[in-house]
Amino acid sequence: SLHNLAVSLGDRFMQRGILSDLDERIELHQAALLLCPPGHSDRSSSLNSLAVSLGDRFTQRGIPSDLDESIELHRAALLLRPPGHSDQSQSLNNLAVSLGDRFMQRGILSDLDESIELLRAALLLRPPGHSNRSSSLNNLASSLGDRFMQRGIPSDLDEAIELHRAALPLRPPGHSDRSSSLNNLANSLGDRFTQRGIPSDLDESIELHRAALLLRPPGHSDRSQSLNNLAGSLVDRFMQQGVPSDLDESIELHRAALLLRPPGHSDRSESLNNLAVSLGNRFTQRGIPSDLDESIELYRSALLLRPPGHSDRSSSLNNLAASFGDRFMQRGIPSDLDESIELYRAALLLRPPGHSDRSSCLNNLANSLRDRFMRSGVPSDLDETFSLFLQLPHISHAVSRTDLIAAKSWATSAEETNHGSALVAYQTALKFLDQHVALLSSSSRHFDVVSMATASLAVDAFSCSIRNGALATAVELVEHGRAVFWTQLARFRTTLDELSAAHHTGAALAEEFKQLSFRLRNAFDQSTGDQSPQIRQVTMEWDDVVSRIRMLPDFSRFLLPPLFSDLRKAAEEGPVIIVNASQYSCDALIVLSDRDPVHVPIDITQTEASDLSTEFQSLSKEFGSFDTQHKLVRILRKLWHDIVDPIVQALGASNVHPGSRIWWCPTAEFTLLPLHAAGPYEKKRDSLPHIYISSYTPTLATLVRARQQVSRDASPQYFVAIGQGNPDGGKPLQCVAPELAVVAQRLAPVVSSFTSLEDGDATVKGAVDALNHNQWLHLACHGMPNRKQPFESSFTMRDGPLMIKDIIRSDWQNPEFAFLSACHTTVGDEKSHDESIHLAAAMQFSGFRSVIGSMWSVDDEVAQEVVSAFYGNMVDGSGRLDCTRAAMALHKAVKKLRRNDVPLEQQIVFVHIGV
Repeated sequence: SLHNLAVSLGDRFMQRGILSDLDERIELHQAALLLCPPGHSDRSSSLNSLAVSLGDRFTQRGIPSDLDESIELHRAALLLRPPGHSDQSQSLNNLAVSLGDRFMQRGILSDLDESIELLRAALLLRPPGHSNRSSSLNNLASSLGDRFMQRGIPSDLDEAIELHRAALPLRPPGHSDRSSSLNNLANSLGDRFTQRGIPSDLDESIELHRAALLLRPPGHSDRSQSLNNLAGSLVDRFMQQGVPSDLDESIELHRAALLLRPPGHSDRSESLNNLAVSLGNRFTQRGIPSDLDESIELYRSALLLRPPGHSDRSSSLNNLAASFGDRFMQRGIPSDLDESIELYRAALLLRPPGHSDRSSCLNNLANSLRDRFMRSGVPSDLDETFSLFLQLPHISHAVSRTDLIAAKSWATSAEETNHGSALVAYQTALKFLDQHVALLSSSSRHFDVVSMATASLAVDAFSCSIRNGALATAVELVEHGRAVFWTQLARFRTTLDELSAAHHTGAALAEEFKQLSFRLRNAFDQSTGDQSPQIRQVTMEWDDVVSRIRMLPDFSRFLLPPLFSDLRKAAEEGPVIIVNASQYSCDALIVLSDRDPVHVPIDITQTEASDLSTEFQSLSKEFGSFDTQHKLVRILRKLWHDIVDPIVQALGASNVHPGSRIWWCPTAEFTLLPLHAAGPYEKKRDSLPHIYISSYTPTLATLVRARQQVSRDASPQYFVAIGQGNPDGGKPLQCVAPELAVVAQRLAPVVSSFTSLEDGDATVKGAVDALNHNQWLHLACHGMPNRKQPFESSFTMRDGPLMIKDIIRSDWQNPEFAFLSACHTTVGDEKSHDESIHLAAAMQFSGFRSVIGSMWSVDDEVAQEVVSAFYGNMVDGSGRLDCTRAAMALHKAVKKLRRNDVPLEQQIVFVHIGV
């Protein structure tokens, strides 16, 4: 019959790709349809077959009328297949796919929205076990991915990935559609990498593309697609990690794909464009002029195949503009830069407000205009540069990495040209940072993404505010962009006593918030790979509760970055001194509770601060093994002269009397320096420890939080001392047992309950359980900082490491004080000082109001001396322990060491953090 012959020709076309087979197939289906007039039982299937064939021919030749006719035929078939008809799901699916294709061709969003609704309806008719379920999952996923590319709604992309993951097991090895499922999941993960920058998404995407390519050997109709997609992912990884072989392989793959897409092929423009991208990248890396010239020619050819109305026209204009800009930078021909600017203008018109790529387009055009201004000095170019940047705060889509990059680029341009919008640029960038980080689950896997995004933003914003005389803003911005990871996690620990007390609704919301927060905190680093759908569901519910809480009176700023009026409360018991290092200036700011902050300029550059920090880090590794006293004194004198002495003078002028408590809040390079021990170290001249009692805080907000958790006066005090002197596979510590004996002797008579866990009892579970029942902790064991994977920094227990991630997941009730008698407990990630991911900060984050930690290795005997003297000073007049006495108690214990001729580095190794 006509139908069967048409089907056979279709099969042969799929195998060999001979276009005449496709034309003959369409003619046979047209003839068959004439034999099925309205009312004929086979009419709907005849309409469907002809529509599918026309759709296939459109894919090959790109003739718009084929696609429009295909859509009309699919609509006619669907009308003949009402609800309950066995083929309704097929018609819903096929019409949806054709509308999706037309969207790709002409960019009409209503086609895409209709397609998604039809695909959802089809999926409901194909429950688990249905033979076409996998294709329904796949098609809905692909359409959601397309809509994400248009509107940038993160949930569309996450749902697409989940649907693709669900389709893949339904297409096991040997299934004819397995390669397309591998390819589609790989593409969605690649898109998510572009939005959120999580490296594991990209690596998985590359592996899936390689697997798909193996299933598409030479002669396979989709081989060119797999070559192209694998090449694109390798380029992305090259941009991320800079491995040259990724780039060379991608160019070879793109060249192979282009050969399979001759003139007239519907995907030829994509291959021309992508090969051009790779050659442009190789030019940037190796500077071979022929790569750049070939890239420009390929971009020109691609643009001709993407006429006005084509959905990829804006990206072609953008790419060609970028390569002219590169050639201008290389050869300095002004006309190249002018052409680049005109092409960027044309691209921007095609990316109206709301388009997910608008901010990168604004950024590109603005940077080109700034380059032209730098070259020819025409003021209007500079004015236009910043009028473009000033559109950034108003973007309406979900914030992606590219928006954040654009805002940082604005800040850099404003700094370089001394433009008045610099402060607004930093404020915008920090707002975007907040929204970008909120999209990431708080997993240590995302820590690198967070630390790359935050790099120097907060410290530069602080410097800019100071230079603009906006001191209160400086405090708000530096808080906003530091310890971002802890701030995210702290949201899940917020106590809501005042909300619970407010009224009935408040109490219900507080309870819901508490439950969801507990589930999110508990999930920290538990799931592998993606955020699981459950976690994402909980996150959405959590966001919703937060929005509802903000609608209540007095809670409009709930969990928003704190204002200066809130942050200054950190200084209620004494000034907090922010010491900031930025590439633009180094400054200190003294925050006082009852008047304006005081600015103290620091006469040192960021590079000098960095050199000093590096020198000190190297020296601290030698403590105990060489005579390091002279070098240490030299560094402490430099700290005094360049940084601390001017601050001490300003404190005196602000009536902060000697003997008062002060809090240091260092940023960037200053975080690793022992500011608390700075001094002239000369006879008859006082060093800082003789003048003030120093504490530290990673941020002002953590100190405010600790101040708000007031200890209940008459509540019982439960103290646990945990000591592990014989860790499994670790070096024995002889001093642990005697140290715990000293603690017991001092405190057993004072507290309501004193527990001691040693050796076999001091396991990871034993320690975590003990902390569920005790608010006071003394911990004596090995501290193991991990500067590459900071969340794996740990305390060594009998059976293994008690890691930061375990501490984060804990749910300890009202913890008060922790003495961490272990080495290196304040040593964090080597690249991201401002994130403060170290053991002492983890304890503080878990709710301990007051923590003693160490900056380097502690000598056993010194630890015992300090501990004995320290606890003698922790008991207040009423005979109870008081955690706010910790700084004073440490101060007095260290004073005793100075009299006993203990080496200087051991006198200053312990620091106090918190209230």
